[in-house]
Amino acid sequence: MYNLCIVKPNKSAFSETFIQQHILHLSGNKTVLYGGNFPIYKNDDTLLIESKLGLLNYLIQKRIFKRKEISIRTQALVNYFKKQNIDIVLAEYGMVGAMITNACKLAGIPLVIHFHGADAHHRPTIQAHNYLQAFAYASAIIGVSEDMIQQLYELGAPSEKLFLNPYGVDTNFFKALAIQSNPPHFLTVGRFVEKKSPTSLVKAFELVSKKIHQTHLWMVGHGPLFDKTKQLTQQLGIADKITFTGVLSSAEITLLMEKMRCFVQHSVTAADGDMEGTPVAILEASARGLPIVSTRHAGIKQAVIDTQTGFLVDEYDIETMAERMIRLASSTDLASKMGTNARQHILENYQINKQITKLDQIIRNCLLR
Repeated sequence: MYNLCIVKPNKSAFSETFIQQHILHLSGNKTVLYGGNFPIYKNDDTLLIESKLGLLNYLIQKRIFKRKEISIRTQALVNYFKKQNIDIVLAEYGMVGAMITNACKLAGIPLVIHFHGADAHHRPTIQAHNYLQAFAYASAIIGVSEDMIQQLYELGAPSEKLFLNPYGVDTNFFKALAIQSNPPHFLTVGRFVEKKSPTSLVKAFELVSKKIHQTHLWMVGHGPLFDKTKQLTQQLGIADKITFTGVLSSAEITLLMEKMRCFVQHSVTAADGDMEGTPVAILEASARGLPIVSTRHAGIKQAVIDTQTGFLVDEYDIETMAERMIRLASSTDLASKMGTNARQHILENYQINKQITKLDQIIRNCLLR
């Protein structure tokens, strides 16, 4: 059994269920650190920098001098690795991996960097971090879609270190639904940000509502575009046909899925290059037997098989998205058939146990080098 340290940026985030799956299901003896791109907290919320003088030194260098490389912080992490007898580190997100590369090098332990989305595509993020140094030291670099693997290669990651491992779904928790009797209701789940393009979805749904009068859209989540999206529904005169739930728990979302005919998401490439990885919400909805209408974007192109488990449209093609949504709203037989296919696709390709086993094997292989 190996001692694994998982380093993540956030103590908790509703949209980062994939990291929680790693913490729960990887087989090593696990410790967890968090606190931004460079960890400053242990999982019990105590500080890595234990002395008051050291903490003051760190704060001065970070807040006044704006330094990225802070030796006292790096040494605190090295000391933690040695004290806990850490065998290997899993960095969740590329920024984290880049920031802790030097500490892993000083401690003499291998580093696995798991990219998830914006960290591989968002140009300001990439420019702000030394990925080439991280790529050179890392034992393995993981991406969650074919597009992401190609992007990481183009950024300089050696091909022999790159591994494709999409997220997985617990199909015992996300049980199949019988959607034949469900009304023509649509569900979307995710942050209200540019790459999710919630306003594009609302515009498509307006066209749907003109054809299917009893339709309704449920939008779960929050984010910087929340108010703008809500205002758009009022401008289009469809505010009564869209429910904004805010952030919901996974259990609440699964209950909401039971009322739905279809899951929808209009993901796009943002102006700053930000892209999806493989959206977990699409995998979870598919696992429950909901057909998907989404875009030909990042890992969605593998998660959804066009015309079989749902429909894919080009980014910003609002009219075609609306037409595909209308087809599913108009036919329970088509929706049910695609939903059954969607669940089977998840069972065969996105089972959480298979994906965790693959990640665990990647980590173990790094320990043997």
